[in-house]
Amino acid sequence: MPILADSRAVAATRRPVNANGVPIHTTTFVGTNWTVRGPDSPPPPEPGSFYPMAFLVEQPPGSVVTSHFHQADQFQVVVAGGGTLGRHPVRPVTVHYTNAHTAYGPITAGEDGLHYFTLRNGYDPGARYVATAAAELKAVPNREPWQTTTEPVTPGDGTPGAEPLLEPRADGLGAWRHVVEAGAALRGPDPSGGKGQFWLVLRGALDGLPPLSLLFVGPDEPALEASAGPEGAEVLVMQYPRRGAIARAA
Repeated sequence: MPILADSRAVAATRRPVNANGVPIHTTTFVGTNWTVRGPDSPPPPEPGSFYPMAFLVEQPPGSVVTSHFHQADQFQVVVAGGGTLGRHPVRPVTVHYTNAHTAYGPITAGEDGLHYFTLRNGYDPGARYVATAAAELKAVPNREPWQTTTEPVTPGDGTPGAEPLLEPRADGLGAWRHVVEAGAALRGPDPSGGKGQFWLVLRGALDGLPPLSLLFVGPDEPALEASAGPEGAEVLVMQYPRRGAIARAA
């Protein structure tokens, strides 16, 4: 069954976090955010495990999170505010994808702050900052560094239909924006073509889920079908590439 995360239900998980000296807030949607786990949190999975994770980051105005990397493939989606990610200006809705063990950043928030989802299909214990972990990054065997940032699209400015934001690749990686008419059904891509999908509701409602809610569809599940609410829906579908065991440092 798909994992559902209603944005209203997860609001209570909002917590302050120190990100290498930057005071941010995170809200956990799927899985456990291991940077804010408490005494009752489950033990972390084995490194490299398939483990969906999703949380919303609120970065304050003018703050800078320095360049870093993770051990899992990752999508990030800017949903409020603005700023820059590396050399790229970002604002709602910008999608950034990076392979595991690919350094990216810095992430700089503009005058209105920067809010973005971080979405992973594998266990990750937290950011590793290039300034102190460059040797660790270089030691990762069979590393495939790669990242890309899409051009922003403005929510609500599309006509019904599908628009690829990240052109589908042979390995299954892709991202699509779907604008769905009121009461109409949306059927997603075959999950077996990739290694998991996150669906993010941008506008309206999907199967009763309000904006900024998430669904996760595993690669062994059937294609997801969901219906838009009475105001229609706008949905971002992101699929991870078919990659082997997530690489980690020796």
